[in-house]
Amino acid sequence: MTSERTHALAGADQAFLWHPFTQMNDWLSDDPLIIEAADGFDLIDTEGRRYLDGVSSLWVSVHGHRVPEIDAAIREQLDRVAHSTLLGLGGVPSIELAERLVALAPAGIQKVFFSEAGAAAVEVALKMAFGYWQHRGVTTKRTFLALEDAYHGDTLGAVSVGGMELFHAAYRPLLFDVFRVPSPYVSDEASLQRAEEILRDNADEICAFVIEPLVQGAAGMLTAPAGYLRRVRELCDRYDVLLICDEVATGIGRTGTFFACEQEDVSPDILVCGKGLSGGYLPIAATMTTQAVFDAFLAPYEDFHTFFHGHTYTGNALACAAALANLDLMEQRDTVAGVREREAVLAKLLEPLRDHRCVFEIRQRGLMVGIDLRAHGDVFFDPSERIGHRMILEARKRGVIMRPLSDVVVLMPPLAIPIDRLEQLAAVTTESIEAVLG
Repeated sequence: MTSERTHALAGADQAFLWHPFTQMNDWLSDDPLIIEAADGFDLIDTEGRRYLDGVSSLWVSVHGHRVPEIDAAIREQLDRVAHSTLLGLGGVPSIELAERLVALAPAGIQKVFFSEAGAAAVEVALKMAFGYWQHRGVTTKRTFLALEDAYHGDTLGAVSVGGMELFHAAYRPLLFDVFRVPSPYVSDEASLQRAEEILRDNADEICAFVIEPLVQGAAGMLTAPAGYLRRVRELCDRYDVLLICDEVATGIGRTGTFFACEQEDVSPDILVCGKGLSGGYLPIAATMTTQAVFDAFLAPYEDFHTFFHGHTYTGNALACAAALANLDLMEQRDTVAGVREREAVLAKLLEPLRDHRCVFEIRQRGLMVGIDLRAHGDVFFDPSERIGHRMILEARKRGVIMRPLSDVVVLMPPLAIPIDRLEQLAAVTTESIEAVLG
């Protein structure tokens, strides 16, 4: 029996809110699940029911919810200042966080530009790359090379370098053209061959190659073969094109190293991170780059080489304080090593699912997992069957929150999830798939 309070909240939600990536026609006909509180690795709804946060509150939670050390860091910062602009002023937490990120980043990364979301940080990266060449006098370099099935966010520049027709097709008239190569998930050799052909013929037009290293997340956890990123770096060097690594999803330990590009000993020219940076507490993202890119914007003011880009809440003090506390905990608890341990445990727990007649493939890097459900062989389910949606509703009945990518079941637990809760996640996933598909 739903309480009057929950009923009233649901009515107000449906009357006033527009939810992201949600077909509101469906939402308006459902009884929405409303989260009111959290405790550790659980979310708690307005009826007091607890659910394991199997999607890390959209891929951001590191240590879970209500982490005492992060809570305390935010409260401590509140006693100083909640926000002060970085336009023409410095701020203590942003300085300390920038220094910390440079120490954690691959060799050559020296400068940090903050924003509030991964998509915004990608926009910064695109404008930095474009401006770098313009200020060096190479004015023909005006576009980008990107992957098919890429996802870099939902602002227009990020959508332009994205490659997911489902999300982006309607907005094509608003976007700039980019050169596109096949996803390495399909064939790394075909992807690399096409990339080299494009670069050989068009390097004088291309600012940068934009890539999600190791895993194309929103495309369904598509994994690149070992060595692909290293060879992309070599191509960029050969043809004098910058490399932008979008680590919004793969960074901050998610794939088993602090940044995914470390696994192939790759240093990008521009590195973007976000999501787990604040431990899932407050919006913050970072675009990091080399001294060479930074130096291209140094000039007398009257030359107008200033990087004319900024956000009101850039380097917000509370968000930076949360991020610093999160990084402290990750270091103290060796969270990244724990991801590697949990990666192996989760892979073993999911192994029996590979024999299910509707499991086409299980793709995993670290604690990024996609279970690709198909009708038979490589034949997709009809979208009207809503297999992924039905599966997560079954998971909710069993006390787990998940969110699919179409019919790819995504497992993205908090990095520090206890092993017994990981076992719960795997068991509920298996039970829910069986409940829907038999």
